[in-house]
Amino acid sequence: MASKELLEMMNQAIAMEIQVSIQYMWQHIQWMGVKHYAVSGKFKEIAISEMKHAESIAERLFFLGELPTTEPTPVNVGKNLKEMLEQNVKDEQKAIDLYKKIIKKADEEGDLTTSEIFRHILVEEEDHLDFFTSILEEI
Repeated sequence: MASKELLEMMNQAIAMEIQVSIQYMWQHIQWMGVKHYAVSGKFKEIAISEMKHAESIAERLFFLGELPTTEPTPVNVGKNLKEMLEQNVKDEQKAIDLYKKIIKKADEEGDLTTSEIFRHILVEEEDHLDFFTSILEEI
């Protein structure tokens, strides 16, 4: 079965996914101005995607015999567009770094399913990072 270290990293991933799903949805709601109309829907889309990530990870964690967390890491919506995007870039990079560690650990433990779940999520997280980074460059 999965090591305690892998299970703890997976629970950390759930907490981060819950955090950003709340954060991005609130940013979608609170972001104002002309640029809001251009990308607001994408923020909402990404928020929903992040919640689906949390669900996938939680299902796998529960299958492995661990109770998934319900507590998000601290949510930081930001006060303006630049703060929002800078925070989102940091959060996406943090998730990418963690997921690479989870994939490596799962591979070491022969847990191909967990590795595959996180490989799929990693592709989406890199896409989110690209989106937030691109918008930040326009500010």
